[in-house]
Amino acid sequence: MVVDANPGTASRSAAAWLREFMRLEAAGGLVLVAAAALAMLVANSPLSSLYTGLLSAPIEVRVGSFEIAKPVLLWVNDGLMAVFFLLVGLELKREVLDGHLASFRSATLPAFAAIGGMAGPALIYSYVNWGDPVAMRGWAIPSATDIAFALGILSLLGSRVPPALKALLLSIAIFDDLGAIVVIALFYTADVSFVALAGAGLAVIGLIVLNQMRVLRLAGYFILGLVMWVAVLKSGVHATLAGVALAFCIPFDPAPRVAGKAPPDVGAAQRGSPLLRLEHALHPWVVFGILPIFAFANAGIPLAGLSLADMLQPVPLGIAVGLLAGKVVGVMGMSALAVGARLTALPKGLRWVHVFGTSLLCGVGFTMSLFIASLAFDQGGTAYPGLDRLGILLGSITAGAAGYLVLRATLGAKARAT
Repeated sequence: MVVDANPGTASRSAAAWLREFMRLEAAGGLVLVAAAALAMLVANSPLSSLYTGLLSAPIEVRVGSFEIAKPVLLWVNDGLMAVFFLLVGLELKREVLDGHLASFRSATLPAFAAIGGMAGPALIYSYVNWGDPVAMRGWAIPSATDIAFALGILSLLGSRVPPALKALLLSIAIFDDLGAIVVIALFYTADVSFVALAGAGLAVIGLIVLNQMRVLRLAGYFILGLVMWVAVLKSGVHATLAGVALAFCIPFDPAPRVAGKAPPDVGAAQRGSPLLRLEHALHPWVVFGILPIFAFANAGIPLAGLSLADMLQPVPLGIAVGLLAGKVVGVMGMSALAVGARLTALPKGLRWVHVFGTSLLCGVGFTMSLFIASLAFDQGGTAYPGLDRLGILLGSITAGAAGYLVLRATLGAKARAT
C-alpha cells in the first residue's frame, strides 16, 4: 500500500477534480440523475419513513401575528424554485435583448417549435384523460422541457454538436419555460387575495423605479424581491412567479461587440451588468444545488403495489406518450409550418433529422414536469398517487435516450464541420 506523504495533495486533487467536473456541460444533468436515483432508492428502502417524514416536517417563520408555515416539500417547491425561476427569467431577458432571440427571424423557429412542443403533449394528454376532471388538472405536465437535462444529454455528443443545434435546443427550452410561467399564472393559481396582490404590485413598482434610476447594486432588488415573494405567496398566485418578475427588473447592459463577435473581456462585462453578474453567480447554485434538491424531494416514488399495468392507466400513459410523441409531433409540425410559410429557415448546417432528434430531447420534462405535477396533483390531493411521477420518469428517460441515439447517428462529419 502506498501512503501519500503529503495529505494535502489528495485534498487538492479532489478539489481540482470537482472544479473540472462542474465545468462540464453534462455535469448538471448527471447530478440531477443521481439525485432522482437516490430519491427512488430511499423511497423504496427501510429509510422511506425518514424520507416522507423529512419532506412533511413543518417549518414556520413567524413575526408577531404574521407567519409562513409550510412543510419542507413546499419550502422547496415554493421557495427554492422561485430562485430557479429567477435564473430562468434572467436568461430569458438576456437572450431576448442580446442573444439568440434578439431578432424576429432568429426567434421565430424556436418560438413556433415551443408552441407546438407545448400544445402537442397537452392535446395528447387531454385526449387520453378526457372525462376525468381530476386527471385533467394535469394536462400541462407533459408540456414542459428540462433545460439542464436536455442540454446535458446533448453535451454527451461532444464536438460533433454544431453550435446552431445547441442554440436551437436552448431557445426552444427558454420559450417553453416562458410558456410554463404563463400556464402556472393562469391555470394553477388558488383563490386570490387582492390585498396581498396589491402589496406585490407595490414591490414591483419599487423594482421598476430602481431599474429606471439605473441602480446597479443588487441589495435593493433583493430586499424588494423578498417582499414581493412573500406577498405573492400570500396572494394565492404561485410564489415562483415572483422570481420571474424580479429577473425582468434587474438592469442589463449588453457587452460591447465588434463585428458581431463576443466581447474581448467577458469578465468585465459581467462586472458591469447586474443581470450578467447575478446570472453568473446563481447558475452553479441552481444547477448543482436547487435542482438536485428539488429532484430528490419530488422524484421519490414508492413502487410497492405498482405494476406494469399501472403504466397503462390514463394519467401516466398520457404523460409518457405526451412527452415522447406529443413533443415530436408538435415541435416538428410547427417548425415545418414556420419554415414553409417562409417566416424563418433552418439554421445553417442543420437538417430536418436534427430537428427530429432535438424534438425528442424536448421530451425530457423531468424537473419542470415534476414541478407542474406538484401544482396539479400533490398540493391539491390526487386519486393517482405516484402515477404522475411514474409517467414523467418513464417518458423523460425514453425521450432522452431516443434523442441521444438519433443525434448520435445523424451528427456525422458534415455536422461537425459546420
